[in-house]
Amino acid sequence: MGGKAVDPNKKYLSHTLAQWACGLRYEHLSALAIEKARLFWFDSLGCALGGSQQEDARILLDHYREMTGKGGGSCTAFVSGFKTNPVDAAFLNDHMIRAMDYNDIYWKADPCHPSDIIAGPLALCEHLGKSGKDLILATVIAYEVEQRLCEFGIPGIREYGWHHATLTAFAAPIAAGRVLDLSVEQMVQAIGISASRTFTPGAVTAGKLTNMKNTVDPWATRMGVESALLAKRGYSGPEHIFDGKEGLYAVFGHVQYKGAPAKFDTDLLLSKLPTGSGDHYRIIDCGMKSFPIEALSHAPLTAMMKCVKDNGIKPADVAEIRVEVIARAADILGDPHKYRPDSKETADHSLPYCMAVGLVDGMVTPLQFKEERILDKSLIPVMDMVKVVANDEFEALFPKFQPSRVTITTTAGKAFSTRVDVPKGDPRDPMTSEEIGVKFHALGDAVIGRAACEKLKTAILSMESVGDVRTFLPLTVKQGG
Repeated sequence: MGGKAVDPNKKYLSHTLAQWACGLRYEHLSALAIEKARLFWFDSLGCALGGSQQEDARILLDHYREMTGKGGGSCTAFVSGFKTNPVDAAFLNDHMIRAMDYNDIYWKADPCHPSDIIAGPLALCEHLGKSGKDLILATVIAYEVEQRLCEFGIPGIREYGWHHATLTAFAAPIAAGRVLDLSVEQMVQAIGISASRTFTPGAVTAGKLTNMKNTVDPWATRMGVESALLAKRGYSGPEHIFDGKEGLYAVFGHVQYKGAPAKFDTDLLLSKLPTGSGDHYRIIDCGMKSFPIEALSHAPLTAMMKCVKDNGIKPADVAEIRVEVIARAADILGDPHKYRPDSKETADHSLPYCMAVGLVDGMVTPLQFKEERILDKSLIPVMDMVKVVANDEFEALFPKFQPSRVTITTTAGKAFSTRVDVPKGDPRDPMTSEEIGVKFHALGDAVIGRAACEKLKTAILSMESVGDVRTFLPLTVKQGG
């Protein structure tokens, strides 16, 4: 086989990351990183409450209930209160966070949703009776590693046809392993076990989308939790999974993008890993979603809504909506199948659908992704007015900015244009606690009740004072199960 032999004397990349994670303490975190961890949990639990009502979440819950008989275990599934083991609880809860594609977003060379990982540490904290501070520490670690992994690919594994769940498999065992207090060597093994099992092709977000779009990342987290538990028992995995023989670097080194071989910048992954309260933590740079849609749709949808409002445009007066975006957005969100979405999974990744329903309904909320709305044939001629084109000028500005220009041409022949570079929820235009609260209640009140949501909100926003997260989990469960 190709590639260099594994060097028994080399300190592999996974060892450096493990050493950092094992050495980090809650006391080392900055006040802003702690605050952001609370806010991302606030946002994520709102997404989970809404996500619990999605059909795929119900299928998974029914499946695991049947597989385990009466159930039973140390960990709690949100809303239903189903009790199970930490591995399955991590998966079910992370899937609920992800199910509506409404949770956080970070996009550099690759995209990621770090909150797809955090139910893993939560399940282990509940399993072991760990504190809110332990959960915050693991959350900050999850964000730090996942976001750095999104930065260090050149140009990013998405461009080679792979999904970012591939990278989550490297980050999830580190966050889980920190809760388990793994040694550095155990953490290295956990990374190797997890990442060697979870390489995910980009087919899950290409063309017609299926339930797997929102499942692969939580599944990678599930593998991370199980890998950390196995490593604690002495199970081994390849320590050279990043930068050794036939590891990540070697596998991607065989492919080319625009005439250049794939590569990874190790310095971007390891440089200035935070170790003190005065350091910069990546969690501060992560964004939230103000719409329940794919991340690159936010700027064009924001631009269209602003254009309509500022110019008093009525839906019946629109002849064409020209949307200029970066090339990857046009490829992901404007391919032919996206003009005839037949499922929520495709609709929330369809720029034509999101623009059409936003124009007609005047809003894009979870209500716009109900099956009857997606299949409403009256939206077809409006979707066909949407022309998605790549703009080379915008390409040079990404990922620092997410530029989009929307030009609406009316039936009277007038053209109105609006450009947006930073969508609402971006760290440069962040959602406030109050705005997150509106989203939280919109998603959760009908699921567990307004009063229960208020209690859960109070607990989340004072998470560092929770001595045992097992006292916190019942607040996520619907009265009566």
